[in-house]
Amino acid sequence: MTDHLLTRALRGEIVERVPVWAMRQAGRWDPEFLRVRGGMDFYTFADDTEKATEASLLPERFGVDGIILFYDITTLLVAMGQPFDLLPKVGPMPRWKITSMEDVQKLNPNPKPEDYDPVIRLLETVKKRLAGRLPVLVFAGASFTVASYALGAGKNLDMVRDFAKKEPQAWTELLNRITHATQLFLKELERRGAAACQLFDSWAGGLDPEEYDKWAHPHHRKVFDSLTMPRILFVKENPYLEKMAESGATVISLGSRHDLAECRGRWPNLVFQGNVPQELMRDGTPEQVYEATKACLAAGGGQNHVLNLSHGMDPKSPVANFEAFIRAAKG
Repeated sequence: MTDHLLTRALRGEIVERVPVWAMRQAGRWDPEFLRVRGGMDFYTFADDTEKATEASLLPERFGVDGIILFYDITTLLVAMGQPFDLLPKVGPMPRWKITSMEDVQKLNPNPKPEDYDPVIRLLETVKKRLAGRLPVLVFAGASFTVASYALGAGKNLDMVRDFAKKEPQAWTELLNRITHATQLFLKELERRGAAACQLFDSWAGGLDPEEYDKWAHPHHRKVFDSLTMPRILFVKENPYLEKMAESGATVISLGSRHDLAECRGRWPNLVFQGNVPQELMRDGTPEQVYEATKACLAAGGGQNHVLNLSHGMDPKSPVANFEAFIRAAKG
């Protein structure tokens, strides 16, 4: 189905209510998620179709308007030939790191659907279980952020800059290979019925303007230009909103540093997503979350807005706060 509330809002159509979902709505903050995961390591859990399906569908019970599949932005690197482990208090870490052009050339820029078969099976199973009740969103990491994980740098931008300076050709080739693979990956998921996609460039907001223009913006553009489904761009607390507006994204996800009402006035033809503070979801009371959500809805003006957070659900967020967030959204 293409007439779900969320899908229509993502396309910029007039809607009867602002739809709501949350980044990391399936995650460690939810005791039911921890029960389903049962202590399994992340990649084994994500590759288990039944477990990942159950995890993806858990937020439906709260009343969200869309389901986003449960996997990781490094899933595509695994499909390209670089295995990862999720290390406690560290995050995704490659079993071997990109250090040279020779390493970059080990990554396959043309992964086939069978190379990311767990995501394909997850999409098909979740769609079947939903039976049309809600739209299914998919995602990918943008090239800069994914490349930083391939280097083993994560959010250590100085480590990324050092590699780009020492190995400029390898760095350019790494970004280009990830971009091409991301195009193939998202186009295949679109072909199989994904309603929309979100591109996460989590660490690109820390780049200077010249770096952003070389390492982030053109790769956003290439990925989005290859797709027809609604396209959400998330760059954590990004200072370069003008570039986001020129990226080919149809929806811009805002952080807590951004003024939603101001953005709506400045770019009336774009849809904006956000931006209830993640920190408030973690540290506030349900009453404070409810009031902040109502204020966010007022700032959004009721149209060209998808209610979400400034970032993902923090693992320490109380369930009662998420319930208040959804309750305020649905009136």
